[in-house]
Amino acid sequence: MQIQETIAVITGGASGLGETCVRSLSALGAKVVIFDIATERGEKIAAEVGSNCLFVHTDVTSDESTRAAMEKAVSAFGKINVAINCAGVADPGKVLSKKGPITLASFNRVIQINLVGTLNIIRLAVEQMAKNEPNGEGEKGVIINTASAAAFDGQIGQAAYSASKAGVVGMTLPIARECADYGIRVMTIAPGLFDTPMMAGLPESVRVQLAQTVPFPKRLGRPAEYAALVRQILENPMLNGECIRLDGSIRMTAR
Repeated sequence: MQIQETIAVITGGASGLGETCVRSLSALGAKVVIFDIATERGEKIAAEVGSNCLFVHTDVTSDESTRAAMEKAVSAFGKINVAINCAGVADPGKVLSKKGPITLASFNRVIQINLVGTLNIIRLAVEQMAKNEPNGEGEKGVIINTASAAAFDGQIGQAAYSASKAGVVGMTLPIARECADYGIRVMTIAPGLFDTPMMAGLPESVRVQLAQTVPFPKRLGRPAEYAALVRQILENPMLNGECIRLDGSIRMTAR
């Protein structure tokens, strides 16, 4: 898919990996719609990027909110042929802590945002993409999800987060197989330790320590490296139905 011809919706586009994708794809000529709940930040980014970028307040766990956001994106730019899922939360919590068992509400919140929210975007994006005219490869759209190294190497306290991200990995292939009939590719990226706002809240000494656990390169991942892989996925039509670990070969320890 030629990026300069794409109309992309990006969840979590007001910060972190999503924001970097917004700026990267816009610079390459794509029209981008930011789906996020952070209105002030999202509108600021859209204004900085320019007329080819739109912010729409979107709750990915809500059918009504996400349907309305998709309609606004199509109304603004005519179609959608790329959807990138970056919205997510971590909310660590042990199954049993000093406060007692983990609450179902906190576990469910992570599942709803990270897993159900991803599926919500996928299903509504596919509905729009199926209407597109195919390109020379017969392609109508590309969906890129964000999992995590925790989907494979979850640490203590990451039961909810790991379950949600493992679910994203697990549904990648069956959805890609189904969407093959529509000319839509589905891929997932599983980042390791990346320098995002989620990581920025940690003390610098902890950040340095975590960086040293990455075999190579011994540093935190850069959001631009995530965006570079997004670009390669979009441009390479043979990438489909797979989860790519983007983690410097890290395998997370138990703690």
